[in-house]
Amino acid sequence: MIAVMRVIHGKDEAIALFHRRGFASDDGDDAGVVREVLDAVRRRGDEAVREFSERYDGVRLEHFRVPAESFDRAADEVGEALGDAIALAADRITSFYRKQPSPGFLEEEDGSLLGQLVRPLERVGCYVPGGTAPLFSSLLMTAVPARVAGVDEVVAVTPPRRDGTVAPAILVAARAAGVSTVYRIGGAQAIAALAYGTETVQRVDKIVGPGNRFVVLAKQAVYGLVGIESLPGPTETMVLADEGAQLEHVVADLLAQAEHAGSQPVLVTTSRSLAAAVPDALERSLADLPTAAAARASLTDRGYLVVVEGLDDGVEVANAYAPEHLCLLVDRPMELLPLVRNAGGLFLGHSSMEALGDYLAGPSHVMPTGGTARFSSFVNVSDFQKLIPVVGIGEELLSAVGPAAARMARAEGLEAHARAIEARIAKTC
Repeated sequence: MIAVMRVIHGKDEAIALFHRRGFASDDGDDAGVVREVLDAVRRRGDEAVREFSERYDGVRLEHFRVPAESFDRAADEVGEALGDAIALAADRITSFYRKQPSPGFLEEEDGSLLGQLVRPLERVGCYVPGGTAPLFSSLLMTAVPARVAGVDEVVAVTPPRRDGTVAPAILVAARAAGVSTVYRIGGAQAIAALAYGTETVQRVDKIVGPGNRFVVLAKQAVYGLVGIESLPGPTETMVLADEGAQLEHVVADLLAQAEHAGSQPVLVTTSRSLAAAVPDALERSLADLPTAAAARASLTDRGYLVVVEGLDDGVEVANAYAPEHLCLLVDRPMELLPLVRNAGGLFLGHSSMEALGDYLAGPSHVMPTGGTARFSSFVNVSDFQKLIPVVGIGEELLSAVGPAAARMARAEGLEAHARAIEARIAKTC
């Protein structure tokens, strides 16, 4: 039988087909297997890994880490030619990525062109919470960086009020941020409409913005079909305070976090006197706080107060916790900057309260939560751009590196790859 690729006539058919790409899913039993593995490893660790490795890989391993002596033997086993090819590849890849921080670089070398294009996403959807309070600031914090990144069309979705209208502040913020369309849709159905597209809502490339549990679960479910910036959980703030911190400021910052329902306010301090004074001061401030019920619940259910010996220890605690917001209420915050590794946002000194950052300091207040600041960042321009590598190999460079590439292909058992490379090398000789 001759292998023939499907022929598509005209752009409309192609566009219609490719827009459906990724809709179908036949995960079926496989998804159940994956869930079983994930749950077992989370609960039983190495024991479960060992069992599944034996079941699926056919080998029983007592130790998972490859021993050091295996690396030395491997060099002899692959031989000098393949080893040199691998080293050449590593060097060239390293050279490319050292230049990558320069946006849009294109560099000529030996008649070749290597570089990258920076291209904005075409369409982005911003979710704006609108339940107990219309969080119009979240629209600014997601739509504005998208527009600055060059996104062609930014739309917003937000739950309607009981009378079917949208809070005026959200509409004003939408206009200020350059949002083209606002849909009166909330919850998981809004995420589905943005991800799949409907008769009314055009499909987007990426969905950003915080929401309730159902919104987060919906974003998780559609990830892969569209991009998402994160799976935001309950908001959190860690205040690191020394002896010079003012009790009033510490309490104010903790309560500013705690009034978000389900949030986690954490105080880490080197001052035992401050730690002793905070509970009563919190109680006094709660007395006339309109959001006292939510704040009290957050403090009681999820709040922490940690006393440490020194500020270095405090930063270690912060790095382990990886807070969404890290507030340094210390006399010399700049001295701690080199030590901070994990934080969604960093707020320096007594005048840099996180509450100001929620509105107009500049950086987006959509920051990683739940410890994800260990590996992710606040919403920024790069969230709305993609990089396209550019490879234009000239004859001189092909003659120099092509044989090594073909050698690597054959070592991976991919003969057609090797022949595709060698066919071009032959043309240059």
